[in-house]
Amino acid sequence: MELEKIHYDNKIVKAFIIATVIFGIVGMSVGLLAAIQLFYPIANFDLQYTSFGRIRPLHTNAVIFAFVGNAMFAGVYYSMQRLLKARMFNDSLSWIHFWGWQLIILAAAITLPLGMTTSKEYSELEWPIDIAIALIWVVFGINMIGTIIKRREQHMYVAIWFYIATFVTVAVLHIVNSFEMPVTLFKSYSAYAGVQDALVQWWYGHNAVAFFLTTPYLGMMYYFLPKAANRPVYSYRLSIIHFWSLIFIYIWAGPHHLLYTALPDWAQSLGVVFSIMLIAPSWGGMLNGLFTLRGAWDRVREDAVLKFMVVAVTAYGMATLEGPLLSLKNVNAITHYTDWIVAHVHVGGLGWNGFLIFGMLYWVIPRMWNTKLYSSKLANLHFWIGTLGIVFYALPMYIGGVVQSLMWKEFAADGFLKYQNFLETTTQILPMYILRAVGGTLYLTGVFIMTYNLLKTAASGKFVANEEAEVAPMAKVTSTGGNWHHVLERKPVLFTVLALVAVLIGGIIELVPTFLIKSNVPTIASVKPYTPLELHGRDIYIREGCVGCHSQMIRPFRSEVQRYDPKGGEYSKAGEYVYDHPFLWGSKRTGPDLHRTGGKYADSWHFRHMLTPGEVSTGSIMPAYPWLYEQQINKDITASMINALRTVGVPYEEGYEDRANEDLDKQANRIVEGLQLEGLETSSDAEIVALIAYLQRLGTDIKLEKVATNQ
Repeated sequence: MELEKIHYDNKIVKAFIIATVIFGIVGMSVGLLAAIQLFYPIANFDLQYTSFGRIRPLHTNAVIFAFVGNAMFAGVYYSMQRLLKARMFNDSLSWIHFWGWQLIILAAAITLPLGMTTSKEYSELEWPIDIAIALIWVVFGINMIGTIIKRREQHMYVAIWFYIATFVTVAVLHIVNSFEMPVTLFKSYSAYAGVQDALVQWWYGHNAVAFFLTTPYLGMMYYFLPKAANRPVYSYRLSIIHFWSLIFIYIWAGPHHLLYTALPDWAQSLGVVFSIMLIAPSWGGMLNGLFTLRGAWDRVREDAVLKFMVVAVTAYGMATLEGPLLSLKNVNAITHYTDWIVAHVHVGGLGWNGFLIFGMLYWVIPRMWNTKLYSSKLANLHFWIGTLGIVFYALPMYIGGVVQSLMWKEFAADGFLKYQNFLETTTQILPMYILRAVGGTLYLTGVFIMTYNLLKTAASGKFVANEEAEVAPMAKVTSTGGNWHHVLERKPVLFTVLALVAVLIGGIIELVPTFLIKSNVPTIASVKPYTPLELHGRDIYIREGCVGCHSQMIRPFRSEVQRYDPKGGEYSKAGEYVYDHPFLWGSKRTGPDLHRTGGKYADSWHFRHMLTPGEVSTGSIMPAYPWLYEQQINKDITASMINALRTVGVPYEEGYEDRANEDLDKQANRIVEGLQLEGLETSSDAEIVALIAYLQRLGTDIKLEKVATNQ
């Protein structure tokens, strides 16, 4: 049989690799700054663009979508061409994908520090950028599916399965979660409210981790680990079980982020059950990776690439065991909202994604530049510094999480909370925050060492832009022969459809009843829409990223009810959130829950607290917000805000937008007059006035109903 000569496109891989390294340094540096701010508030610099609430989403988006995302595309483009024995379907699509993705990252880097955010975890980018993401993702998918169709291999290797599942599932997740009603060019309100918004968001959030940070990296593991070890994959059958069970089960597990919240119990229980089931396929994949190294363990001692990959796969196993265990209600009651979750996430991010990326780069770059790695010693040094960095990062956060939970829940002999002041629990773990920053510094140092090593490696060789390969032309694809999965692997379109069906089943069963069955979100008659001034204040709260440190969800625990609502004794109800677009339940408590903060403090307290937190609350690590006293709310968009919210279901009466600013001025003037009585001067249009109005509203509706019921 005459062989054909083809050329693999290494230029596109090189471009994604360069972006990976650059954005890795940027994203981790921003993360280190955020870590320092938590024990050294001066590092916020009293500037709105560098305050913790704004740079935290910048850090998460830069690391997830810029660092891990670009590395994923580099790995997919490199491995897919070689597994399919075909150049990418269309070079132009490859470059549209690359430059489109970088422009999206640039847009995120500009808009997030400016406070243009939806506030939804891992989905903070506003609607024009969401549309761009969808379009570029489709370009990537067309290029990928086109390459699969023109392949010269009849069977699709396991890595390709995971790439297909990644494409179809991320597309569905992103589109469904991004339904929003625009107000201005870079401002929108979620189409969903309260409980429903929370369920959709964490269906997305959990599965963004599953299908953006996990499945493509499992595909890369199945390619690069056997290549680096020069060993075949341990078990083809285990690969089949791992793939289909993982993509089917994973999609159901999102509600475990919302245990003990206002989410219906049946949805919480589904999340728990499928999270526990998830252990089996996850560990099946881990063991398949580690057993692939049988007979090659002696090389692991010397080869930095294998070291990185072994620790990466082990970190994947640890994170995917810990995640299901954290979904058990008795464990979740202790760990949720604490720094334990931060440790859990970073074991996956730093260990699984980071180390697999490092191993891939150390393996790929010498081959693309047709040379040897510049320094194995530096690569091994990077491995040990990076490993120490993970240990110094994760262990203090685990300890801090335990300390937080024990202090939050401890009662004194008189039956009252021993640490009623939340700030006592924050100051207690500041040493852990310092150690976390040390770990981050070590990890980032390793990245700088790697960058130097890779640059020297590239300089010592010559880049092979179009790598020549000789391949046999694929014979006519037959639909018979082999086992059922071999047959399925010869039908990529059918395979893609079945993968899509597998991931849609769980999502449909969880989401549809929550929207269609009204009893899932019982209404409360006294809960009313926000006033125009409160809406502006809520938007400021969202803009400043307050949800990153404060929850708005009092769970039905004695400790939480007594701490956050000592007078009324009420935990949070589903009906209280029916007009919240988006929901603001939060996922971490660096500060106290705010769902019952309305009326707890005087307006003057909030005024002083936002200006100089440390003077009002001694030892506070909250940044100051001096710009709120200088900037004015934009009353020109009040009518658009009202109209947008009415469109998504908030019952503002027709025509109210025309007089909304009149109500806004009346409420603002009352707050200003009250502040003046205490010697505090400000403008009625100042942003601080709107924020005070919003904070004073929180939790008051449920108390009004309670009074009415007693009467």
